Amino acid sequence: MKKQLLLIALFLTGCLWAQDKPAYQLFDKNGKKVSYGKLLQAAEKAQVVLFGEYHNNAISHWLELELTKDIAAQRNVVLGAEMLEADNQKQLDSYLKEEITQKQLDSTARLWPNYRTDYKPLVDFAKEKQLPFIATNIPRRYASIVAKKGFEGLDSLTPEEKNWIAPLPIVYDATLPGYVEMMKMMGDHASPNMPKAQAIKDATMAYFIAKNLKPDSVFIHYNGSYHSDHFEGIYWYLKQATPELKVITIATVEQEDLKKILPENYTKADYILVIDEDVTKTY
Repeated sequence: MKKQLLLIALFLTGCLWAQDKPAYQLFDKNGKKVSYGKLLQAAEKAQVVLFGEYHNNAISHWLELELTKDIAAQRNVVLGAEMLEADNQKQLDSYLKEEITQKQLDSTARLWPNYRTDYKPLVDFAKEKQLPFIATNIPRRYASIVAKKGFEGLDSLTPEEKNWIAPLPIVYDATLPGYVEMMKMMGDHASPNMPKAQAIKDATMAYFIAKNLKPDSVFIHYNGSYHSDHFEGIYWYLKQATPELKVITIATVEQEDLKKILPENYTKADYILVIDEDVTKTY
């Protein structure tokens, strides 16, 4: 009888496992499954965490918030994001200090269309906990200048305007695989200035992260995964300035199968967030 009960229990347990539908799985850069706890431990020991997201992926945004809360429970943190541009820092600070309302922030800052669903929770967490939140990205109009005229186009900016970008001239390596791949993706429409526009974004975000680092704190930065995949982009610029800086990267990918990571995604980051490709998109 005991043997029969054990078999029934094992059968029911197997059925429950078969019905389990995880939305995501974490892997390390060697393709090994890791727990959220291991990611959290690594992030708590870092000086900078670059969370590479998919902008429309609900799980990316949820895990950004959860990881931020958990790190903040143990360490002092500074938050920053690609989705907010440097010349909107004054408005952002006013909102964090409750000097202006959300409606006033909406009308005075250039917020992304998905701000309310995907980034407002992070900003509001910073407001609740009185944490700094840094608008790290270059104003898009200046990135557009680079896309059309190259870095030389920025020479015409006023001294005040140059406060909102990385100091010029920036280091630029056109042979970095990410920039080379961008040129390939553009095909016949490729222009040597397109990866330069990407680079000025990467350099500016790295600059404002480095500028706002605080002793004994973790700077958690939210950016599109492409801006830090393969330890390039923002990561590369941070390391150019401060080689000894301890930076942890997280990349996001979507797959049908969560049991194992595709080989081409192994080295995208220190930790790779693999999300079920059927997860609801926020836009």
